[in-house]
Amino acid sequence: MSLEEYKRHYASLNSESGCEPVGGRSSISVAFGGEEERLHYIPIPVLGKVSEVKLIRKDLSTEELYLQACQLVGVVPVRYFLRNLGSATINLNHHGLGPLGAKALAIALVTDMHTTTLELADNSLLAKGARYLTEMLRANFTIHNLDLSDNHLQSAGAECVAKMLLENISIKSLKLSGNRFAEDDAKWFADAFASNYRVKELDLSHNQFCGRGGEHLGQMIANNDGLEVLDLSWNHLRMKGAVAFCAGLKVPTHKHTAQCHIVSFNGFGNEGALALGEALKFNNTMVHLDLNNNRISDEGASLLCKGLETNDTLRVLQMAYNSLTVEGALTLINVVKNTPKTAIEEINICNVLVNENFVQLLELICQEHPSLEVQYGGVGGFIAKKPRKRIDPMKVIQDYLDQRKLRLWDFFRNIDKDGTMRVPVVDFRRAVQQSSIPLEKFQIEELIQRLDRDRTGIVDYRPGRY
Repeated sequence: MSLEEYKRHYASLNSESGCEPVGGRSSISVAFGGEEERLHYIPIPVLGKVSEVKLIRKDLSTEELYLQACQLVGVVPVRYFLRNLGSATINLNHHGLGPLGAKALAIALVTDMHTTTLELADNSLLAKGARYLTEMLRANFTIHNLDLSDNHLQSAGAECVAKMLLENISIKSLKLSGNRFAEDDAKWFADAFASNYRVKELDLSHNQFCGRGGEHLGQMIANNDGLEVLDLSWNHLRMKGAVAFCAGLKVPTHKHTAQCHIVSFNGFGNEGALALGEALKFNNTMVHLDLNNNRISDEGASLLCKGLETNDTLRVLQMAYNSLTVEGALTLINVVKNTPKTAIEEINICNVLVNENFVQLLELICQEHPSLEVQYGGVGGFIAKKPRKRIDPMKVIQDYLDQRKLRLWDFFRNIDKDGTMRVPVVDFRRAVQQSSIPLEKFQIEELIQRLDRDRTGIVDYRPGRY
């Protein structure tokens, strides 16, 4: 940022707060006084007053700058941050930073050119800490991925983040899960994403969006052509919010729009399934739809399939842990059978017990659609001759290893070279599939869900975790 740009930014900060710079506005020029090339500007109120924006010498390293900032605001420096300076990813989740810790961090990162991923989940940042960080992001264009989940940002924090998105041009992935955003906070994001097309992934899960929130989020989807992944799971959209949200999905677009929608745990019900079915008739970009745990019955599945009959883009449909029976399961695979242009490759109904008729029909459909994978809960019910006992997949693995006198770590040591008993999901799945362990695909996926409950992409197979 040039000197003139800094002056304008500094003046705007003071104008917003209603205070004058120390020594008057001329003090900015005096402060630079020919030193422009040797000074950093810090576009945040380091002492809580906009009038005390500081200029720091450029010859200070990021470490020295951070240590000075910590001393200035009165917090203990985070050693992990100091050890990882220069890394592309800085993971400070669960470090208890608080608002002042965020302030010190923001000061240090204003001019940082290395960090592209900043993870700050569960740090009690509050709206005040979010304000410091968003001020930093108006100057830092290196950070692409930001995680502010579980920080109690609430309405004031939503406003700060949304206003930052109007100016920032670098953020591509933004996680804001579990921040107690209320109904009308969704409007801040709807307004921000009407003009921000750079963010590709947005996580607003575990918040408190209900009916009006669904309306605002529907408008956001209708007006935005940049989002590729939107996670709204664990909100309270219910029927009214679901119908309003789905109205946004119906808006036709010739550009890029969200391909993956995660709306699990929202109580859509059959009315929401109907609205989604209508949206799928018009939406030509969605490829992944997560409807797990949404109180959808066999009737709702039938209503959803009305849209799938004309849709040729959706590839993954997750409907596990709804109120489906074998009737709903048959409806879902029949829509694949009867729709020549269908793109569906995966259906997840892993909790639904099916019958022999379903299994036989699925085998016939897979001959026409060899890439189709359907995860179901096994064969059972009154039609089945003998219900199959559900087997714990982890016990299958343990029995396999016991027979060969191996430890769990022995089996995974090729992918777990550090011996941490934590491996990426992709490597875990590949290792199990390439082994001779007698597990079906749906059992492997069930096991992955148990070992990676928070969807971090890391499987934790330490004793006691399963």
